[in-house]
Amino acid sequence: MSSRNTRHQRATLAIATAVAAGALISTGLATSASAQTPAGSAAAKPPAAAPAALSAAARTTLIQKAEADAAGTARQIGLGAKEKLVVKDVVKDADGTVHTRYERTYAGLPVLGGDLVVHTARSGRTEGVTKAAKSAIKVASLKPQITAAKAAKQAVSAARTLGSAKTSADGARKVIWAGSGKPVLAYETVVGGLQDDGTPNQLHVITDAATGKKLFEYQGIETGVGNTQYSGKVDLTTTQSGSSYTLTDASRGGHKTYNLNHGTSDTGTLFSQSSDTWGDGTVSNAATAGADAAYGAQETWDFYKNTFGRSGIKNDGKAAYSRVHYGNSYVNAFWDDSCFCMTYGDGSGDKDPLTSLDVAGHEMSHGVTSNTAGLEYSGESGGLNEATSDIMGTGVEFFANNSTDVGDYLIGEKININGDGKPLRYMDKPSKDGNSADYWSSGVGDLDVHYSSGVANHFFYLLSEGSGAKTINGVSYDSPTHDGSKVTGIGRDKALKIWYKALTTYFTSTTNYADARKGTLSAASDLYGASSAEYKAVAAAWSAVSVS
Repeated sequence: MSSRNTRHQRATLAIATAVAAGALISTGLATSASAQTPAGSAAAKPPAAAPAALSAAARTTLIQKAEADAAGTARQIGLGAKEKLVVKDVVKDADGTVHTRYERTYAGLPVLGGDLVVHTARSGRTEGVTKAAKSAIKVASLKPQITAAKAAKQAVSAARTLGSAKTSADGARKVIWAGSGKPVLAYETVVGGLQDDGTPNQLHVITDAATGKKLFEYQGIETGVGNTQYSGKVDLTTTQSGSSYTLTDASRGGHKTYNLNHGTSDTGTLFSQSSDTWGDGTVSNAATAGADAAYGAQETWDFYKNTFGRSGIKNDGKAAYSRVHYGNSYVNAFWDDSCFCMTYGDGSGDKDPLTSLDVAGHEMSHGVTSNTAGLEYSGESGGLNEATSDIMGTGVEFFANNSTDVGDYLIGEKININGDGKPLRYMDKPSKDGNSADYWSSGVGDLDVHYSSGVANHFFYLLSEGSGAKTINGVSYDSPTHDGSKVTGIGRDKALKIWYKALTTYFTSTTNYADARKGTLSAASDLYGASSAEYKAVAAAWSAVSVS
């Protein structure tokens, strides 16, 4: 049954402070996706190209059809005889256009950085293909010159050099690496254990199978009535069984909230009690953080459902789950795709749990990114991954319309993660945090992903609200531009729809800032027309952050 208790929200979003920076090293992602060229006239397309809401059965049918047609599709788009397509996701527009996202294999080996999206008109005609890798997938030999054991050992050593603690690896698998130019035979090793701040470690290290050289690495862990600590008294949907209640939201895919009680593994204990009132608004009551996390999950689900017609993180109607009270004095929160779950620490001295609303929206949006574009968590694609979570977390905060935690373009302003009462990030002028980039430059991909994200966060603010001074919900902003130009915003709702469509239909695992510009222009063209004010605003906002 549903439990209604408090209604409020709090914001925070980004989640990984500079703590986990050591594990987020970029070796320079060089590939650029060949984003779809904007097509169509200015007048025609707006509503027709918006994503259609699909039932679970309709989505399953589309996926099954794509799987059945995969071999023919591979031939049609010119893939080689050794290449096969594996369906990952399908998005359908209101006009019948279908965007099918595929992973790729070569001679039975996974092709990392080989993902692509095929865009098919209602008539069945292929309109275009967005590829993560420009080069044809072909390698001279499938015989490695170094052993898997050696590759794994080198990967573990590399992780230790980065400061990761208690590192270990179960071995390495053969893959084709196509993420940074010419495809090569390689090994992928996933190094486990813990990062130096206690965050679980899933460092993916790619090693050349011929030379033993490290080619790339990225982090797989993406850092990120109830009486809540941050959102006040909110309504929660819970489940009653006999005389007890649990924090189980059956109306939103069965989302559950667990208490780890300072543990760091498994799920912990499902919150359960005889009363349907959860927490008392103080950190000393364990259920308070549970209420915040459950509220954040429900608002994030509703935001994606009501804004984009997306039913859950995978768009399959199934929920993730949340874990609170992770570790001791753990100053972070993270999304882990392997458990399909969000995890929240309690902050310094276990006094400030990272369970605010925008953090919840941020973390679950990492899950959405993982199950759509799959933006690699390193280099420019990693910055875009983090920015996507900041952008969508901000969308969640405004959507919730909570009087205790009103919508703003500040990230993590409620959780006091730096101990000085200041926000973790600022979208109107990212450099105000002392580390983030306001504008693109050739070295931006070398920054920690939480700082390179500033370029896209700034773009989104400018696209939504425009440049110059402005006050929104009592917060003053003053957003500059790289070239001194004046940008007129199109409103947050339109900006969100453009970003979401680009993420789900035009971005790939290797998308960089130049590709993101192309992808969002394609999305704006689809939704509003290539001569529309919205399309022109997208171009102007990217130019204002030096992406052209």
